[in-house]
Amino acid sequence: MVRMRKSRLSQAKQYRLMEHFVAGTTARCAAALVGVNSKTAVYYFHRLREIICYHLELEADSVVDGEIEVDESYFGGRRKGKRGRGAGGKVPVFGLLKRGGKVYTKIIPDASSATLFPIIERKVVPDSIVYSDCWRGYNVLDVSEFKHYRINHSKLFADKQNHINGIENFWNQAKRHMRRFNGVPKEHFGLFLKECAWRFNNPKPQDQLRQIKQWLSRNNRSFLGQPPEQCYRSILDDPHAPGQTHKNAVNFVVKIVVTVLT
Repeated sequence: MVRMRKSRLSQAKQYRLMEHFVAGTTARCAAALVGVNSKTAVYYFHRLREIICYHLELEADSVVDGEIEVDESYFGGRRKGKRGRGAGGKVPVFGLLKRGGKVYTKIIPDASSATLFPIIERKVVPDSIVYSDCWRGYNVLDVSEFKHYRINHSKLFADKQNHINGIENFWNQAKRHMRRFNGVPKEHFGLFLKECAWRFNNPKPQDQLRQIKQWLSRNNRSFLGQPPEQCYRSILDDPHAPGQTHKNAVNFVVKIVVTVLT
């Protein structure tokens, strides 16, 4: 496997850091166990999250069909006052889960139908079954090309096949994973979110480790050798990024790769 460019870490230490990353160990704890500087481990873990996000973005244009669960959630520290939708200081995230398949996440500016419906329309094949809660942002699905079913959580959480327990399970897992870091930098939240989606979609640790090694071997020179600010500009899940679309984000990353390889 190709080593991280300009890295003085031995292959053995890099493998151990990968294993600790897969295990969910914090970078500082991994540094103490492997015997490297804590800043080195933090940097290495950051690069791993970047390459995970890069590969998930390449798959972001794929569409899904069948039974789909949709929901939004809000990430951020605990604060006094309102919780859930409309809470201050939180980052809203939309999630879409194909039952028996993968989860897709996207940071959104708000949970209005004007924001949610275009994402669903782009990701879900017409005539698919879409399950949601009773949030008004999903009202537009009632008169769309989808078969829409709602679950009223004020009365019950599941009515046979009518539920969104799968996507809510992902929210719980993602928040539980992020809590161990005692706060995630807002500018890097998109990376941590994609990491959580990747872990959920690949639940077996041995599969996660194998995939990371494959990606590093294939993309080490073209991606991990770049300055972090260049790599992170490709993480365009942030809806406030000026003048960028999802497709532009992927094209930007590809442009970086071509530039480095040539």
